[in-house]
Amino acid sequence: MKQQDSGFVHLVTRLKESRSATIGATIILLICLLAVFATQLSPNSPTKACLADRLISPFTEQKYPLGTDHLGRCILSRLLYGARISLAVGIVVVGISTTVGITLGVVAGYRGGILDTMIMRFVDATLSFPSIFLAVVIAGLLGRGLTSVAIALIAIEWTSYARVARGSVLSLKEQGFVESARSLGARDSYIMTRHILPNIVAPVIVMATLGMAYVILSAAALSFLGFGSQPPTPEWGAMLNAGRVYIRTEPHLTILPGLAIMIAVLAFNLLGDGLRDILDPRQIDQNGNSA
Repeated sequence: MKQQDSGFVHLVTRLKESRSATIGATIILLICLLAVFATQLSPNSPTKACLADRLISPFTEQKYPLGTDHLGRCILSRLLYGARISLAVGIVVVGISTTVGITLGVVAGYRGGILDTMIMRFVDATLSFPSIFLAVVIAGLLGRGLTSVAIALIAIEWTSYARVARGSVLSLKEQGFVESARSLGARDSYIMTRHILPNIVAPVIVMATLGMAYVILSAAALSFLGFGSQPPTPEWGAMLNAGRVYIRTEPHLTILPGLAIMIAVLAFNLLGDGLRDILDPRQIDQNGNSA
């Protein structure tokens, strides 16, 4: 237990030493707090329309700090509630994709044979299509809504985790500690969960962090195209789509949700890059310093 605590403290210490990881984690924490306390922080209802207050510019009225949209809805309130949706979709998609991908990747890499061939050929076939195009097709077949978007993104995201997990397993299953466990009569399920899985956690964590950025961006893109959340649900991509009609006269309708998407994606990318430098053993020299 003390060794685990020491490893966690070491990870936190190195995380603090990484400027990109620190900045990314700070921004993500702030976004999470804004999403959690959206109800308390929102000055108005995110869905209530008031045509008398439509298209108010930012910073001109105290009641609407960031102005209103074409239906008179508070943009600040919609951005705060939109953070909830984007984070929720990201967590669900990345969580399920990681679980499914790692499970199939570990089984395929460890078992080998026809099972490995079947799983990886399906992965290769899926990855041969442009991801956003495949997501559009799946979401279109399932119908509009956030559930369809989540299913579409899960259907394409798990394949990347499966490939990474399989590659790691192929290099680990011939290691001495795995051979020793096998010679002692350990079951395959025990070896996979107790010996192999803990050793592939680091690249998966990095990939999941970067995957959050991709999922948030992709979900916003699908909503922008009309496959995601439907009015009056406050979602960043849908807000972009609604504001594009007024981009010349009221640019804040697209700039503000666009900035929200950009900041969230940038934060997860910064954190992912920092974690990659920290957790990738190839980045560490013999003295234990970052390369």
